[in-house]
Amino acid sequence: MLPTWGVGTRTPTRCRNNGPVASATTEVAPRPTAARPNLVSVGTIVWLSSELMFFAALFAMYFTIRAVDKGMGKAWPQAHLDLPLATVNTLVLLLSSVTCQMGVFAVERGQIGRVRSVWDPRGWGLREWYILTFLMGLYFDCGQGWEWLSLIGDQHVTLSSSNYGSVFYITEGFHGLHVAGGLIAFLFLLGRTFAAKRFTHEQQVSAIVVSYYWHFVDVVWIGLYTTIYLIH
Repeated sequence: MLPTWGVGTRTPTRCRNNGPVASATTEVAPRPTAARPNLVSVGTIVWLSSELMFFAALFAMYFTIRAVDKGMGKAWPQAHLDLPLATVNTLVLLLSSVTCQMGVFAVERGQIGRVRSVWDPRGWGLREWYILTFLMGLYFDCGQGWEWLSLIGDQHVTLSSSNYGSVFYITEGFHGLHVAGGLIAFLFLLGRTFAAKRFTHEQQVSAIVVSYYWHFVDVVWIGLYTTIYLIH
């Protein structure tokens, strides 16, 4: 009678004299363990969701005051906005999102610094891409500040001059503060790349989390740019 084979059982194999010669075992493949989500990334996504609600409230405030003023026959916008400057700032901020993601790709392959000439972006690492992203974000905030100085000095549009001035500076101001917060995060992260002898997995996660925040800031600005500069 032939022996019966079972999964995960040990069945001896016998020779003609019925003596045991060898034993064969069929191993059961271990079940793959479920990967636990990174708590830092999950926490960042939850926090950005709350920030999204905050900016949604700012958008609601803007459109409410706009409807009230237009219902009273007031002009909207009540200032001559520099659309070319705002467009250039927008393009720079959008490109900074691209350079930020290039830095993420670099850190995912374990490349912190450049491996080629500084003039050859193909060899750039996380450090070079994030430095460029920081400079582009700084340019955006400076460009926004320049427009504000023009509105205050030339057109006398201030936070307390009108309803329009209030919602304009509040919405753009909070976004500018978020950009400044991102710049501080870039500086902190870049400092760690220079100070740390070894870039750990936790630091790599920090670099990726900063990119989440920066992409969020860019998406919010697209909505603000469309609302403030294009919809009249």
